[in-house]
Amino acid sequence: MASLVYIHGFNSSPDSDKARQTCAWLAEQRPDITFVCPFLSPFPGLAMTELETVVSALSGTLYFAGSSMGGFYATYLAAKYQSRAVLINPAVRPWLGRDYLLGDQANYHTGEVHRIEQKHLDQLQHFEIDPITEPEDFLVLLQTGDEVLDYRLAEDKYAACQLVVEPGGDHGFVGFEKHLPAIIEFLTH
Repeated sequence: MASLVYIHGFNSSPDSDKARQTCAWLAEQRPDITFVCPFLSPFPGLAMTELETVVSALSGTLYFAGSSMGGFYATYLAAKYQSRAVLINPAVRPWLGRDYLLGDQANYHTGEVHRIEQKHLDQLQHFEIDPITEPEDFLVLLQTGDEVLDYRLAEDKYAACQLVVEPGGDHGFVGFEKHLPAIIEFLTH
């Protein structure tokens, strides 16, 4: 059986709108694909260990999808496992210019607070995939109105991949649910 590992963004959770929409759509339209969305630590090294543990327990075809920091992680995992991935407003080189992440950070869904230190940002460099050697394995959805990340960084990094760049929108990716049929079509073909 195929599995879709959805990777939420920094300070988010499996309760994010996109994760819930993806889960509901798969349950209704593609029950043959298992939806997996673990709650991840905000600390990159630990988050990747959690993701690797989840992946090691799955069998069959693997697909990845990730939003923001989850898109950064999905890039690494798709390259490592030679899988396809869909990235939604993905983070690019998130250890650079992200000083605002340092200090206390509260999860948007749980309110739990964690202290992010420079060593945590430095851990992200271990998961960088550059260049993208299998661009045909990536579909990248970007909105120019992303108020958190500069979409042009992802547009440049993933230029050889299948790109969808929509004007306006925001970091949460307005209208994400309408892309779900195309997302699953890309992953499964």
